Amino acid sequence: MKYVLLAVLFLYAGILPATSIRAIRGVVRDSGTGEELTGATIILKEEPAKGAVSGLDGSFSIELSSASSVLVCSYLGYRTAEYAVRNTAGELTILLEPVYSEIDEVVIYAKAANDTDAGARSIEKLSSSVMNIVSAKAIEISPDMTVANVIQRVSGVTVERNSSGDGQYAILRGMDKRYNYTLVNGVKIPSPDNKNRFVPLDIFPSELLERLEVTKAATAEMEGDAVGGAVNLVMKDAPQNRQISAYLSTGYNTLFTGRDFYSFDTKAGAKKSPYEIYGEIYPAKPRDFDGKLMRLETGKAPANLFGGFSYGDRLIKNRLGIMLAGSYQNSYRGSDCIFYGVTTATSDASNLPVLTDRNDRSYSERQTRYGVHAKLDFHLSQRHKIQWYNAYMDFGNVQVRDNSRTELNIGYNPEQGDFNLSYDTRFRMNHQQILSSTLKGSHHFLSDALKIDWSAVYSGAFNETPDNASVHTVTSVRNGKPNPVSVVTLGGADRRWERNTDTDKAAYLNLAYRLLKGKVGMDFLAGGFYRDKQRTGFFNQYDFRPYDESKEEGMRNNLIKGIDWNDYSEIRFTVFTPFGSVGNPLNYDASEKIAAAYAQIKTGIGSLQIITGMRVENTSQGYKLKYPVEGVKNEGEQIYADWLPVLHLKYSPWKNSNVRVSYYKSINRPGFFEIVPYRIINEDYTEMGNPDLQHTTAHSVDLRYEYFPRPSEQFMFGLFYKRLESPIEYGMITQGQGTFYMPVNFGNASNYGLEIDIVKYFHSFGIKGNYTFTHSAISATKLLNYDNPDPASSEKVLVGNISQTRPLNGQARHVANLSLLCKDAKNGWDGQLAFSYTGDRIYAVSRYLDNDIWQSGYFQLDASLEKKIKAGLSLFIKAGNLLNTPMVHYLKKDNPSNSRIEGYENFGGGTLVRRDYYGRNLLAGIRYKF
Repeated sequence: MKYVLLAVLFLYAGILPATSIRAIRGVVRDSGTGEELTGATIILKEEPAKGAVSGLDGSFSIELSSASSVLVCSYLGYRTAEYAVRNTAGELTILLEPVYSEIDEVVIYAKAANDTDAGARSIEKLSSSVMNIVSAKAIEISPDMTVANVIQRVSGVTVERNSSGDGQYAILRGMDKRYNYTLVNGVKIPSPDNKNRFVPLDIFPSELLERLEVTKAATAEMEGDAVGGAVNLVMKDAPQNRQISAYLSTGYNTLFTGRDFYSFDTKAGAKKSPYEIYGEIYPAKPRDFDGKLMRLETGKAPANLFGGFSYGDRLIKNRLGIMLAGSYQNSYRGSDCIFYGVTTATSDASNLPVLTDRNDRSYSERQTRYGVHAKLDFHLSQRHKIQWYNAYMDFGNVQVRDNSRTELNIGYNPEQGDFNLSYDTRFRMNHQQILSSTLKGSHHFLSDALKIDWSAVYSGAFNETPDNASVHTVTSVRNGKPNPVSVVTLGGADRRWERNTDTDKAAYLNLAYRLLKGKVGMDFLAGGFYRDKQRTGFFNQYDFRPYDESKEEGMRNNLIKGIDWNDYSEIRFTVFTPFGSVGNPLNYDASEKIAAAYAQIKTGIGSLQIITGMRVENTSQGYKLKYPVEGVKNEGEQIYADWLPVLHLKYSPWKNSNVRVSYYKSINRPGFFEIVPYRIINEDYTEMGNPDLQHTTAHSVDLRYEYFPRPSEQFMFGLFYKRLESPIEYGMITQGQGTFYMPVNFGNASNYGLEIDIVKYFHSFGIKGNYTFTHSAISATKLLNYDNPDPASSEKVLVGNISQTRPLNGQARHVANLSLLCKDAKNGWDGQLAFSYTGDRIYAVSRYLDNDIWQSGYFQLDASLEKKIKAGLSLFIKAGNLLNTPMVHYLKKDNPSNSRIEGYENFGGGTLVRRDYYGRNLLAGIRYKF
């Protein structure tokens, strides 16, 4: 690995430009915003061959050849300017004016460059709230290909990863994904998840974004369920001049240089179950299920392929703006995993972890992402504008999970070479879609004193996992010699269909009126929205047992590998549950209707800006089981209203600096499935829904100091505190004579911390870094379980439901990011080395005392490099997870008796539960911009 690091450092050192003799130094800025312009060309009018290019901080240096010279400065989207200078050392500021377009007698000025770092810093500085922004330019040169990987670079943000190591869900300031929401162009979108409301961010290709906004303190016009914050994906907008861009790249994951890639024939999978095709009274037969689906195919993983295209222009005398963009990603990912099953010791009250089995797993995944983005805007006049935005995101995942399980309790004697083995292979297809269409109008009246904007939104999310098949086989080893592999008699296979849809219809209306009295201005804002969300879920599973009627009586269910079958597709099964399991609680309909209104006032007194307001949200949330279950509420509804005050103070004591103080109240609604009265019987406990689950309320306070020494640079230091009332957590609850694992409102919780964020540019070098410290605490009930010490009794004794204080699920105490940027604008080089660290955090909350599963600190190193050639062409390289850092899960307790297990590892004084290696991701491609 050290050779990889040396090569990367050598590469970066090689692109640094040599220092030249400086006769005159200067900086190029936007005349209106003061933003430093990177990549502006400065030449001597007398000697056009001699010139310079402005660096990351807008600076340049050029050697003059005469006592007086004329500099010619040009930059795309700006008027060319000429400056007369003398051959003396000194500082020069060149101001460039942006180009504007005319619509008949209406003048439309060039919009601010919000897709640049300077534009992002400007939005942060002028924002009414606490927010962080990642610009499109920063995304373009970063090593990240999905929004989920981009967002991990933001201060206070960590990501929850999927089985291939990619980021999937955002955790803001230690607040679990349930406490945050996702917007596209300011509009909330539905989730394709079959139980919850949070949106997987890995479904969005990063190159479709103009910028990524993370709001950490809500204002009254924002929806009220932003306890942790909100993620807004601002998609590309129509440019002032025609722009065409495209890219194509390919690459490979190094995980598959050492092993095969597993796959199967997806065409053999049925989109619908026999129940859906033939009706509920039809008993399914083996011929209804194509065995070829379970034929395991092996081979080398193909190369990854990524591509994208965008076109933007203004037509009809610049009244009509068009932006069309598309993206395609086809990648082959996976992981190699060691996973231990864990239970607790019952010989005493120590609750020490006991490893029950060891699983050696290999994942192989083909991931496909499609993204289409279309935006039209039409200027009816200078004061009236209509926009129509449409987005379609499609994510497909074809996965094979091959698992070898070693039983560590029954029949396990490594000294004699005795142990039991089982094999489980899963063939899974998953398809997710998100569609959003927004029609928006913006209107100005009374000499722009009154502004009215409205939106009509339709969006939908779809998720299906059709014909998800698993096969189970078993064998044993005695005295080191393996016995034949046979199909598990009482559960040799299962095939499952899951599907859910989520549709939203919403309308928004906002009014803003500016009152000016003397030198004091006051903005009045008011508005509201209504959303009708409908969700439906479908689940059905068929269980199979091995059966070959051609064999002798008594041997028909004993099917042995090498004798009765060689490939899974050759196994003969009988359908044990011919009518499936449509009575599963995942078959439900849910609805959520929200009506909201707000009023907000914004004013200023000298250097102090004051924003205060109130928001009220009325929620009607309900469910209905499709197949009634005796003894439970088969349908239910919750109706409640919340008043949510906000207060934001922004004080600007000095130029380019702000001090912000914010308070806001927010809520978190239960998940759709959590209030359904389902019961799922597991091996040692029963999981149950909670129709009486209440929503969470939270009070948040922020204090942040901001300093912007230059338009592209920043220094931020912030403190935050959150108080959660009735937070929703899972715990063991006793009801009647039973104990259940269920979502419950647990008292109160607190969460506080600090953030530091720094961006600094030099001429050819830049640094971006942030650090977040977070501490949280919540008390929840846990089980303490042990055997009755009375030898005459075999009954276990439950020692109460013990309360334990722990951090919030997913909250890491330490989070840090560091990016080193290098730019040689004259020779067209851009480079970035990105470090990311997420500290230890709880991965899964256990029902037993002191047995929560933790995820160890995770350090990731990524890099990217781009070389501009000419005529808009550039070559780029992106490399992810260069250190191939494993993801490790562990228990903080250790049990000395586990040392008898062959291959057992003590991890940091605790018990290793899981370790995943994902491999390195390498990508190379070409980009074109016109």
